[in-house]
Amino acid sequence: MRLNTCKILLLSLICLPSMGLYAQKMTKNPVNIIFDSDMGPDYDDTGAITILHALADSGQARILATMASTKYEGVAGVLNVFNTYFNRPEIPVGVPKGYALELRDFQHWTDTLLAKYPHKIKTNDEAWDAVKLYRKILASQPDKSVTIVTVGFLTNLSNLLNTTADEYSGLDGKTLVSKKVKLLVCMAGKFPSGFEFNVMKDAKASQNVYQNWPTQIILSGFEIGAKIHVGIPLIHNASIHNDPIKDVFSICIPKAKEDSAGRMSWDETAVLVAIKGYSAYYTLHSGRMKVADDGSDIWDHSSKGQAYLVEKADYKEVQDIINDLIMHQPRRK
Repeated sequence: MRLNTCKILLLSLICLPSMGLYAQKMTKNPVNIIFDSDMGPDYDDTGAITILHALADSGQARILATMASTKYEGVAGVLNVFNTYFNRPEIPVGVPKGYALELRDFQHWTDTLLAKYPHKIKTNDEAWDAVKLYRKILASQPDKSVTIVTVGFLTNLSNLLNTTADEYSGLDGKTLVSKKVKLLVCMAGKFPSGFEFNVMKDAKASQNVYQNWPTQIILSGFEIGAKIHVGIPLIHNASIHNDPIKDVFSICIPKAKEDSAGRMSWDETAVLVAIKGYSAYYTLHSGRMKVADDGSDIWDHSSKGQAYLVEKADYKEVQDIINDLIMHQPRRK
């Protein structure tokens, strides 16, 4: 998600040689994935969740949960709108129950979706506590089998690290994550340094996660998605009707001059990499992100355990892929 200014990946995609421990190789097994999003105030989150479901429909992903990292009233319902639209209403939704930001969209697309599309979850009270849902799901999964992709604030993941043993697992949060999570992919940071919305808005949570997260992390920085503009082919596609993603882009694109060529695609790139891997379009720059008290980030080249994406292919290739994926229509039941 961003507020400052703010064909499915080629079917014949050839995986390039592995680049260390980070490579997500193409396999016949779907990626077990938890999606964590602020789902507004920006609207690239809606593109990201559409790609998530499109790749699940093609058998490349298995969605374990959709989490909100903000708690404005209605965010659980909005996540449930998309899950229901893509014929997965049973996917559990988590919302922070303690401190969390309550930022939402100024264009009121969330209100439009809630008024127009079916959803069983009407209020945030009907959703899971996000941290409890994380612990429940992780405890039930095989070791090193879960990929988490976060395209919002780090609130939930920080809270997860701080948890103690409960009815789902005798492990504390950091140990549970280390045991069950394979990879964390984040839309976060601006590299090699700068201010980025997701990191900055809950700086304490960001500090905790990037200092203490025990598994590999890949970061899709601000500069990756800023070049990729999508949504224009979708809103001009006359064959698509009653589609929430089309509604959102149709509402929002006309409201900002910088979106005249399409909305920038920060969150979509993170979901693509989390499921498809990075090596066809990006290389990795290893090190570790450090977050200052004011939320700014700098890159520690001497450390290990994290990496940010660096462009390898023409960004327009990824742009074409995202434009195609966000036009995905639900599978027939």
